[in-house]
Amino acid sequence: MWEEKLAITGPYNFDLALSRLALDPLNAVDIEQRLVRVPLAFDDKKIIADVIATGTLEKPEFIVRASDEKEKTLNRLTEIFQWDVELLRVHEHFQTTELKDLFNDHFGTPLVLEFDPFSSLIKSIIHQQVNLKFAFTLTERFVKAFGEEDDGVWFYPSPDKVARLRVEQLREFQFSGRKAEYVIGIGELTASGQLDFEKMKSMPDAEVSKELIKIRGVGPWTVENFLMFALGRPNLFPMGDIGIQNALKKYFELDDKPDLAQMEKYKEPWNPYLSYASLYLWRSIE
Repeated sequence: MWEEKLAITGPYNFDLALSRLALDPLNAVDIEQRLVRVPLAFDDKKIIADVIATGTLEKPEFIVRASDEKEKTLNRLTEIFQWDVELLRVHEHFQTTELKDLFNDHFGTPLVLEFDPFSSLIKSIIHQQVNLKFAFTLTERFVKAFGEEDDGVWFYPSPDKVARLRVEQLREFQFSGRKAEYVIGIGELTASGQLDFEKMKSMPDAEVSKELIKIRGVGPWTVENFLMFALGRPNLFPMGDIGIQNALKKYFELDDKPDLAQMEKYKEPWNPYLSYASLYLWRSIE
């Protein structure tokens, strides 16, 4: 077991990040202890990393503990929690926009990634066209049936295991036939090496989108969510997302949800940090 103390540049609101992570029942989060236990996999080695906040909003500090793979673990946690992103620059950008009050309310909230790109894509498929509560229920059933639990922390099933599943097995958990086929298909593509998530980290958004959109079940909404929450791309605004539409309606006190033309106009000044506008708008109604 190793332990490392880290200090990063503020602002960084880990408590607000934890509150969002806690929405997913599969995440091992302790709000009072300011702790999240992160399942990580390096090749076939599974590791649980404990991340504990010890600092403040302005002076963020953390203790990280894990059993092995110190360098890989710290590098991956830096990606997941976006510890190298200057959130003050993002905040200052929005002080000149109509979202100023929203960014003041959620000051220093980071764009925390899903713990694994494969599980992020699977989760996006499961979450398609169902309400958030049922989406989390379906995902929890899937992971607890086919994944692995270690010391209270859940790991998603591997691509190999997902590829070997049958549609009937997922139908038992209230998956639609098509959704079951999509999930298994992504498992097959990943297990065979046709989907290379590590390679995608260095690819431009357009190239990642072009590769993913060819996959059955993957549309623009799924691509945008993957780019944002699997790869941490800073400039995505899923205009087809109902949550964002509802948040804009509420924030701007509109009579109806905005249409695409209105949304195009709204988002113009928010470049190049549209992902943060999306995140903070979601947070405003969660």
